Amino acid sequence: MFKKVLIAEDIDFNDIAVVHVLRELDVPEIEYAKYCDEALLKIKKAALDKRPYELLITDLSFKPDHRVNKLNSGEELIAAVKQLFPEMKVIAFSIEDKSYRIKSLFDISGVNGFVMKDRNSIPELKKAVQYVYNDGEKYLSQELQYIFQDKTINEIDNYDIQLIKYLSIGVAQENMEDTFKEAGITPNSKSTIEKRINKLKIYFGANNTVHLVSIAKDLGIV
Repeated sequence: MFKKVLIAEDIDFNDIAVVHVLRELDVPEIEYAKYCDEALLKIKKAALDKRPYELLITDLSFKPDHRVNKLNSGEELIAAVKQLFPEMKVIAFSIEDKSYRIKSLFDISGVNGFVMKDRNSIPELKKAVQYVYNDGEKYLSQELQYIFQDKTINEIDNYDIQLIKYLSIGVAQENMEDTFKEAGITPNSKSTIEKRINKLKIYFGANNTVHLVSIAKDLGIV
């Protein structure tokens, strides 16, 4: 079993569940961080001291306060950790239930496991820790496996996401060409953008761009 684990979580109550699981698994060293920057510093220092953490269990959402941080979310922390220490195991432990966001944790952020905070959190997290340790494979609970089979989620690319994001913040379709050019996003011709938006509306069964954005938000795409 893992010998040294770091928990990144800003709510004490949630720490209790994680600690309970780790103690049941006889993990001897359990440490904590309430901020993402603090967690990354601890991980760097442990590596320098030749006593590295073997597992990071992190929430995704961290409530902002008076403290200024460079890393403000679990995704940002995971990305930074995986860039510096790709061999380190990471499990995301979150209330997140949006399909696309969960899938992107594996495809983009590189997590080794995801556990949703709910009534079955403790047994599910215990199973995830054991699985990641013993098999080294990615862990996602059975009821969430559909995420990897969902054709809708799998066929949306980064260009589509950027397009929907701009629509979601109020950029009108007729202004999208200029916005894409300023952002250096290609292709950025008016006809290409119009065709892509129409394709997305058909794909998601959206009546208009407002409906399209609403569906995308429900899926966690934006």
